[in-house]
Amino acid sequence: MITDVEDFFAQGCGRCERFSTPDCSVRKWNDGLKRLRAICTAAGLIETVKWAHPCYLHAERNIALISAFRGDYRIIFFNAALMRDPDNVLEKQGPNTRHADMIRFADNAAVDSLASTIHAYLKEAMAYAEKGIKPPRNEAAIEWPEELADALDSDPELAEAFHNLTPGRQKSYLINLNSAKKPETRILRLAKYRNHILAGKGALER
Repeated sequence: MITDVEDFFAQGCGRCERFSTPDCSVRKWNDGLKRLRAICTAAGLIETVKWAHPCYLHAERNIALISAFRGDYRIIFFNAALMRDPDNVLEKQGPNTRHADMIRFADNAAVDSLASTIHAYLKEAMAYAEKGIKPPRNEAAIEWPEELADALDSDPELAEAFHNLTPGRQKSYLINLNSAKKPETRILRLAKYRNHILAGKGALER
């Protein structure tokens, strides 16, 4: 995975075999991603790399992250539970996402029409960061499957990789494993997902 932000825009995130090839999603959406980057930097955010993607910080808090997929590219807001979304543009990333937290684009030029909205949303998020305001912790805890705990105890490399995942990616595995009724199925799924976890990906990511 990449660790330099310029590598992201030049080659991709490094999470899959399409890295630094013409088929890389970052190359497909490079113009749109650079437009999002320009808005974030113009807002005064600090640019860094987290989870192999450009991440934008303010007041020592994560504010937003940009990413590319085959069918679209996105700007994702952290602490989305605080966002008011007056323009009704935020979407949920998936069925298990609790709050609408992203703006999705499927055209490289689409960012321009929402530039002022994105800037306003970034400023709103930055204000929360400056004031130390965080969303309430009212999410129900998800039970950890016994098979996952055993796997992490017996595999230090897997344990380190799992604990380095974002909370959302960890949650994707908990939901996936808990949906299996039989212990044998959960064990098989864990074996299948080991390389995925080591690569820093969530259960639903390619």
